[in-house]
Amino acid sequence: MQQTVAADKYKKKIITIPNIMSFFRICLIPVIVWLYLGKQDYPLAGIFVIISGLTDIADGFIARRFGMISDLGKVLDPIADKATQAVVMILLALSFPLMLLPILLGIIKELFMAISGYMIIRKCGVVLGASWHGKAATVLLSSTMALHLVWYSITPTVSTVLIILCSVMILISLALYAKRNFGYLLGKNK
Repeated sequence: MQQTVAADKYKKKIITIPNIMSFFRICLIPVIVWLYLGKQDYPLAGIFVIISGLTDIADGFIARRFGMISDLGKVLDPIADKATQAVVMILLALSFPLMLLPILLGIIKELFMAISGYMIIRKCGVVLGASWHGKAATVLLSSTMALHLVWYSITPTVSTVLIILCSVMILISLALYAKRNFGYLLGKNK
């Protein structure tokens, strides 16, 4: 009961600790771009990607643990994740062309999530949050990107294996989100 009251208290809030952390991650994006393209300090850019990933984990933990889940956070958190991932993957694709595979799969997944999420909001009035597999894909992708930055001379075999693993996890996540979202749209989930 107390958890429900806390959840209702934060549902419409804008300024919450998790939302501030998500906004902070968005602010890190230009810093990462500047470090990568401007200073060409790949390890430091990698450290900032790691900071962004750790902040993502922390804001999710805080939101769930303290009932600070807000509607804005359900939107802002994935925007921060996907914007960071997209920018870093595009930067890395300049040197690691196979990175185009998770970029393409990520675009397909995010388009599906945006369209089906909008349809679920319209039909059911529910804003769905991220699931474990989405977070797992994010952690794996962030780790792979950070490793490519910190270890800029990564061997082609290790690079290929990591990028393929990320791509497979994105596909698994897409399939599981499709099952969940179609369940809501077809009235099988409540």
